[in-house]
Amino acid sequence: MGFYPVFVDLRGRPCVVVGGGSIAERKVRGLRDAGAVVTVVAPHLTPALAALAETAEIRHLARAYRSGDIAGAHLAIVAVDDPTLSARVLMEARRRRIWLNAADDPERCDFILPAVLRRGPLAIAVGTGGESPALSRVVRDWLDAELPGELAALASAAAAVRRQVRAAHRAPSPAAWRTALEREIAARLTRSLGA
Repeated sequence: MGFYPVFVDLRGRPCVVVGGGSIAERKVRGLRDAGAVVTVVAPHLTPALAALAETAEIRHLARAYRSGDIAGAHLAIVAVDDPTLSARVLMEARRRRIWLNAADDPERCDFILPAVLRRGPLAIAVGTGGESPALSRVVRDWLDAELPGELAALASAAAAVRRQVRAAHRAPSPAAWRTALEREIAARLTRSLGA
């Protein structure tokens, strides 16, 4: 199954998570980190999700999923171990043209969630097309250990330079950007290793 890798702006957009367990908790955390407005549909929540609901950081529908619960959402995630419920939500999502992710069930997914490494504004996503999420996490963790911690500062600095270049109506070639960034990465890596 082929997926098109993309980063989606969810700031202020409604998203629904069906399920209240530990997997749902991870999905909610990711959605909230992206700025989404999250509704969780589940009879019971993990303590962390319950705390978010108590402080109105998420909306909680404290019951089983009902048809219509995903209406108006930009995307929905099913995080329950119930293939029948996943199929019901999938059918509704397709009918409403809402993107759906069914945790650990790539056949029912319109999108998959990669393992993500973040360093400031830099995000590196690792995916296997839903075939092996564990491998994605292992590769992400390996990259996290191998990449210099200063990449966040470099990403912010590169963004500032890019704004200045655009304001001056200049357009350096991709090769010029690559040369400058490779030189800066090498210099920062050398400094971080104490060489």
